[in-house]
Amino acid sequence: MVRGVLEVMLISAQRLGNTDFLGKMDPYVLIQYQNQQRKSSTAREEGGSPVWNERHTFLANYPGVSNEYKLTLKIMDKDTFTADDFIGEAVIHVKDLLLLGAEKGTAELHPRKYCVVCADGSYRGEIQVGVTFTPKVEEEMDEDIGGWKQSEY
Repeated sequence: MVRGVLEVMLISAQRLGNTDFLGKMDPYVLIQYQNQQRKSSTAREEGGSPVWNERHTFLANYPGVSNEYKLTLKIMDKDTFTADDFIGEAVIHVKDLLLLGAEKGTAELHPRKYCVVCADGSYRGEIQVGVTFTPKVEEEMDEDIGGWKQSEY
């Protein structure tokens, strides 16, 4: 099994529409890989064309135990007095990326646009994302995630 870091570069989105009646929506993204979840910053008053330019990292194994190799990006609209609105989601399948990274030492999906889809399956714009997988040796993994190493004594 190869362990490593899956790095997601969340760049921007376009043509998301607007879920707010007054003003522009405040979008953010919930990024999920297996049982790990990260939340982007909220793009205040950026409406349907937000820009984030953020990096988020996840621990990844190849081959994995669950055979779930998808990265889910749920785009939400932050609301103050009501529950946040679901705008749509995009799914990126990363199995081939992990395999290539495990074989070659690193692999990258250059930033590109992925379709954002509503709950009813209709089109809701695009989100631009890049993904990189870099295998790590065990000692580096412990240092990177703040883990501890067992003593040799």
